[in-house]
Formats: sequence, structure tokens, C-alpha cells
Amino acid sequence: MRWKVAILTASDKGARGEREDTSAQVIRELIEEELGGEIVDYRIVPDEQDEITAALIEMTDYYQADLVLTTGGTGLGPRDVTPEATMRVIERYVPGIAEAMRYESMKKSRRAMLSRGLSGVRGRTLIINLPGSPKGVQESLMAIIDQLPHALGILTGQVGEHTV
Repeated sequence: MRWKVAILTASDKGARGEREDTSAQVIRELIEEELGGEIVDYRIVPDEQDEITAALIEMTDYYQADLVLTTGGTGLGPRDVTPEATMRVIERYVPGIAEAMRYESMKKSRRAMLSRGLSGVRGRTLIINLPGSPKGVQESLMAIIDQLPHALGILTGQVGEHTV
């Protein structure tokens, strides 16, 4: 199965063209190489809840992505609002994904516990918040990427929930 994947970067500087979006490049490479996914949408928005929310809704409802990966806006800064925007659009939480990412990342840096990223489902789309740094993206995505085909298969109805 070739999964449809959307990438959303939340970054004030990125949205203004003041910073290269290297984290999204890492996501793109890992999705294409490790998951065999197809990027169906990619955009950068400022760290504004309404803009992040609108982009997530469009990516899930219009582009019908199987998976939406966000990068940025998951820290403790006052403009880090990606988890709040994600909470607005998801219908069900999938806490184990974020827990697994933090667990693996904490093996390398105790500061990973400060990440507020979360994961959840909207319709038949899995939304996962990743950190904003390329290193954080790499570590977090590699911690879960082996489970994504099964999760996406269940969500899209292509895999039964209790396969052996």
C-alpha cells in the first residue's frame, strides 16, 4: 500500500521565508524511503492555532491524507501551539505513539520529556506531532515508523485489528 502523507510545518520564521525547513525534508525522506509513502500536501504556516487547525482540517478532509505529520510548535514556548491546534481537530487520542517517541528520545536527551507533541485520529487520518528539530524528527519518527503501516491499515479498513 502506498500511503498518502501530508506534512505541516508550524514555524513563524519558516512561514516568513527566514528559515529553511530542514525538518520537513527529514520527514519526506523517511516517509518515502522507510514507509513508501507519497507526499500529497506540504505547507508551512505560522505558529497560530487557527492557521494550524485550518491546515490540518484541509489535509485530512480535502486531501484525505492517511497520515499527517506536523513538525514544530510542540515545546514550552509561548507560541508553541501545535498540540492545542491538533486537539481541536482530532476525534480520538492515540497516546501510545507520542509516549513511544518521547521514551526513545529520552534515551538520548532527557529534554525530550519537555515535548508536548500528541497523536490522534480525525476520520480515517492519523495525525502525529513531531518536534521541530531535524534530529528530533529523525529520532521520533524512527521510534514509531515500523508500527505505522499497521496503524494506517486499521484506520483505513485494509487490515483487521487483531492480525497475528
